[in-house]
Amino acid sequence: MKIDEFRVPFNKKISLSEFSTNTTAKIEHKKDAEKLLKKNIKKMAELQDKLYAHDKYGLLLMFQAMDAAGKDGGIKHVMSGLNPQGTQVYSFKQPSTEELDHDYLWRINKSLPERGRIGIFNRSYYEEVLVVRLYNLLEKQKLPDDVRTDDVWERRFRQICDYERYLYENAIRSVKFFLHLSKDEQKKRFLRRIDDPTRNWKFSASDLKERQQWDNYQRLYSEALSATSTKYSPWYVIPADNKWFARLLISEVVIHHLEELKPEYPKMPEEQVKNLASYREALMSEDEKPKK
Repeated sequence: MKIDEFRVPFNKKISLSEFSTNTTAKIEHKKDAEKLLKKNIKKMAELQDKLYAHDKYGLLLMFQAMDAAGKDGGIKHVMSGLNPQGTQVYSFKQPSTEELDHDYLWRINKSLPERGRIGIFNRSYYEEVLVVRLYNLLEKQKLPDDVRTDDVWERRFRQICDYERYLYENAIRSVKFFLHLSKDEQKKRFLRRIDDPTRNWKFSASDLKERQQWDNYQRLYSEALSATSTKYSPWYVIPADNKWFARLLISEVVIHHLEELKPEYPKMPEEQVKNLASYREALMSEDEKPKK
């Protein structure tokens, strides 16, 4: 699959209206996508095993989306074959009192993946240029007036790009996914949540409140993606109306970036390789000893 078709161009302003929410890249049948996803999950597991053993790079995957776009399901299904020992998942909610006493990236640093591991952010610091911006929540962050100036959002875009470049230069690769859902499909999924007793818990009145801000969110996401998609931390717009295709595409992107790292199993020193023969001989000789 040509994943570049879904990557946000670097140094170019985009509008989400330019991206389809329901394309399936010529994959016509859900069953075909599921078979391909199964193969990709196996491939990801192999690459993760090498990444963990290599212990040189960390991979950070960030997921952003409107409500009901399928972040939780995408993470669950695409990452189902990964070894939990080498995977870390964090969901970022409303900042705590302690977190508000620090800069907005402070809580992120504590959650970065270690070398050899894959970190997954379900929502991320991008909420700072989305929800915080939309509802003007800067005052709750206790910032002085000389910081809350008219160019604060442009400065935050720059800070985020600087931060992601810092991560890149310290061997933490970050890849960002925006699950692009249509307003009509969101409505259908909300109705299913309301009508299905097993899904009622997923729906709340706040979902409708956020839906009323749909156009504003589309604008803010477009600006954020335009300003922060870079060679060292790209954004991918994932068509999310068909969950089966979204999951397959996410797996394709993850595999691409894992392969770029060229992880390898460590090569043992020659002396230690020579010793392996003697270790094997010692173990095999146990069977030759007479039993008492």
